[in-house]
Amino acid sequence: MKVTVDRTLCDGNGVCMGIAPDVFDVDDDLNLHIVDEIPDDPVIQAQVRQSITSCPVLALSLEE
Repeated sequence: MKVTVDRTLCDGNGVCMGIAPDVFDVDDDLNLHIVDEIPDDPVIQAQVRQSITSCPVLALSLEE
């Protein structure tokens, strides 16, 4: 599994970071950074999937 972000859609709202803080980080300029593109922990993978479905602008996707 690999997490990707569409930077043209992402507005840095931080919903994903609130759900999966080990994977996502939003800086002071509201830029999203993916800290761990390929998480291998099943708990974190579940958090990533929840982040993807919770993103209000649908900027996140998953390559499996």
